[in-house]
Amino acid sequence: MHKILRIKLLLLTLCAGITAIAQIPKAPTRVEGEGQFNRMIIRGVNVINGTGSPMQGPCDIVIEKNKITQIKVVGYPGVPIDPKDRPKADKGDKELDCTGMYVLPGFVDMHGHIGGRSQGTPAEYVFKLWLAHGITTIRDPSAGNGLDWVLDQKQKSEKNEITAPRILAYTAFGMGSKESITTADQARAWVEENAKKGADGIKFFGARPEVMDAALRRNKELGLRSACHHAQVDVARWNVLNSARAGLTSMEHWYGLPEALFDSQTIQDYPADYNYGNEQNRFEEAGKLWKQAAKPGSKRWNEVMDELLKLDFTIDPTFNIYEANRELMLARRAEWHEEYTLPQLWRFYQPSRISHGSYWQDWGTEQEVAWKENYRLWMNFINEYKNRGGRVTAGSDSGFIFQLYGFAYIRELELLREAGFHPLEVIRAATLKGAEAIGMQDKIGSVETGKLADLVILEENPLKNLKVLYGTGAIRLTEGNEVKRVGGVKYTIKDGVVYDAKKLLEDVRKIVAEAKKTENFEIFQPGLKKK
Repeated sequence: MHKILRIKLLLLTLCAGITAIAQIPKAPTRVEGEGQFNRMIIRGVNVINGTGSPMQGPCDIVIEKNKITQIKVVGYPGVPIDPKDRPKADKGDKELDCTGMYVLPGFVDMHGHIGGRSQGTPAEYVFKLWLAHGITTIRDPSAGNGLDWVLDQKQKSEKNEITAPRILAYTAFGMGSKESITTADQARAWVEENAKKGADGIKFFGARPEVMDAALRRNKELGLRSACHHAQVDVARWNVLNSARAGLTSMEHWYGLPEALFDSQTIQDYPADYNYGNEQNRFEEAGKLWKQAAKPGSKRWNEVMDELLKLDFTIDPTFNIYEANRELMLARRAEWHEEYTLPQLWRFYQPSRISHGSYWQDWGTEQEVAWKENYRLWMNFINEYKNRGGRVTAGSDSGFIFQLYGFAYIRELELLREAGFHPLEVIRAATLKGAEAIGMQDKIGSVETGKLADLVILEENPLKNLKVLYGTGAIRLTEGNEVKRVGGVKYTIKDGVVYDAKKLLEDVRKIVAEAKKTENFEIFQPGLKKK
């Protein structure tokens, strides 16, 4: 899905030469969280370490400032722990009693737009929703608030001066250029300048083949990583295979992959009156695209998969961002909208010919059925790619199409499970595979000694039910026939700083409640807005 705020931002990302960016308020100085501590011991926790290893516990985890220095199995499940077998706490050490709880590595959101003024989401709101759901690292693909803005927040997050995940800035290709990039030389020059400015990588949408080739190869030579949404306006002449061969490190969504799988055509079967600027056209026809690709298990299907595997290519599917296409009411009526979605964001989601991702001009049963089949074929490829050793990651692309920051990421984990991933494979995709994709596997992505203390702690076992990771928790019935909510992240630890996840959610509720009070706003459904 294009990451544009409105038509102007589409022109920015695809064309270059437009330098004005609609920015949102930066995060305030941090007042939340405890630490770093000289030494902290997490007591009695069950470890799901992110590598694919089964859970093990009870364990004590020793953290010194922001590094894990010891992970010690201190007993057996269901048996009282002998104190003499545990790491000893010295005077001044912080002890966090997590007896019987579960710890995972901090999540990596590979597609985390911080948002812009069109969504009206201040950075504090977005960052707290992410952290409250265990997301300790995000990749901002296209730096929609401007590179300088994102780098400022990145540096403050690194110093723990703001309450925010770790941030990687992937600039939109061509951003800030005074003229359109139409030659290989211009492409290489822009890439070099982008690297000098401190960007972590580049987000591409497509361009002339010679421009894409030159930019990707130079970016790779400089040691930077890259992502691409292969937009339909260029995909007929440059698909995923072209990008991967030139050095692209990850593809976003799935555009460009079915096109690489064509075996009886070269261009998507567009109707004669299709107009890319009409998003109803664009997304309705996209729901028919996987059926035009080579059949699962066919020669072409295997050829494409094998080549991507050989190139060590990363696929970041972002299943959740298109879910409204197959179940519009499901996405629109998600229970968290009432308390956690800002009024301006809710308005942005409503059917519109202008707001990106709000294309519900005439969306019905036929479109949803087509998208269900689209998902079946798409998920088939992704699961098999994982089974053959391919790297699949978790990204949310929140802020569009009724998908809310934090909550949408957990939904992405559920959809990976639907695609056929074992729960341990889901967690690995969300942690270690994401860390590998951004080149940080030596620092984050697993609960291991020597790595940074980026951790997620909760009271319920997420391997049994991923829904316990939602901020609103999961529904359970007691023996007394009473309904209760369980779960939600208890603590998110980022860089050795301990955040109370439920307190962060309370902060977000207050931000939303205040905004609603100011506007006298109530959530409404399309066409049913109160007069």
